[in-house]
Amino acid sequence: MIQFVIVGLLSLLFIPSSALAQSCADSPVAVQILGSGGPRLNPDRASSSYLLWIDAQARILVDIGGGSFLRFGQSQAKLNDLSLMAISHLHPDHVSDLPALLWLSHQARKNSLPIVGPSGNDVAPSFPTFLSRLFDEKNGAFQVLGPTLGATPGKAGGGVRLDVGVVDVNKTEPSKVFDAQGVTVTALGIPHGNLPTLAYRVQTRDVSIVFSSDQTGTNPRFVEFAKGANVLIMHLAIAAGETSPLHASPSVVGRVAQEAGVGRLILSHIGQFKLDAAIAELKNFYTGPLTVAADLQCTSVP
Repeated sequence: MIQFVIVGLLSLLFIPSSALAQSCADSPVAVQILGSGGPRLNPDRASSSYLLWIDAQARILVDIGGGSFLRFGQSQAKLNDLSLMAISHLHPDHVSDLPALLWLSHQARKNSLPIVGPSGNDVAPSFPTFLSRLFDEKNGAFQVLGPTLGATPGKAGGGVRLDVGVVDVNKTEPSKVFDAQGVTVTALGIPHGNLPTLAYRVQTRDVSIVFSSDQTGTNPRFVEFAKGANVLIMHLAIAAGETSPLHASPSVVGRVAQEAGVGRLILSHIGQFKLDAAIAELKNFYTGPLTVAADLQCTSVP
């Protein structure tokens, strides 16, 4: 009898993971945070990943860091609805769940999936080379995903075919990477140490959303790239009073958002430090609406 009571109490405490997700279906355009953390272990935050919902469909997926495969499922997004996957750079906390998402993806989607990422340099391969090293049917780390790059399905395994695009991060002007179904996506190279990195801007239904990714905030062209965006997602990766060769300080994040004149700033890629102090430093420079990201959080645009 005691055993049954305990089991009953535990069942009352269990909440399905899907119930934790905020619904994005009620807004014509909404951005959902799949992963609000960075590379360090965090019990509450998956690594970087974002979904853009348009007319109740998850249409754009930006990055897919560790833990975001689970979050994608919890969001109740459908792989078949995606119009584009956009990868900012090749640090593991931004791309490590890509094989998990693609494995057996051909069972959920028949049409090929457009995917885009950055050009390479002496410390990182170009995006097509990166994918080949992962999924090539003969020499890849995950040879069973050879069909994603054109291998015969069934012979090498499974996975939806990828339409691969690459953006030159050294171009000074934004590059158009997608333009269909009322959605336009452009990309711009941004400074993140010496690793090739892209920011993305999405225009749809007279609103715009900018996904900054990791950057130092030292490229003045990014301010113009983000100008007037309804929502800007920037990464708050280091503590108040600190500097980094990879990430913008809280004060720089605030200055960039203020100069860009964005409608709302969402802070993500949250580091493990005194968050209140970092936000206070940021607010010395940014005076607009502010949201601190949490996993599965949904924000309507505008």
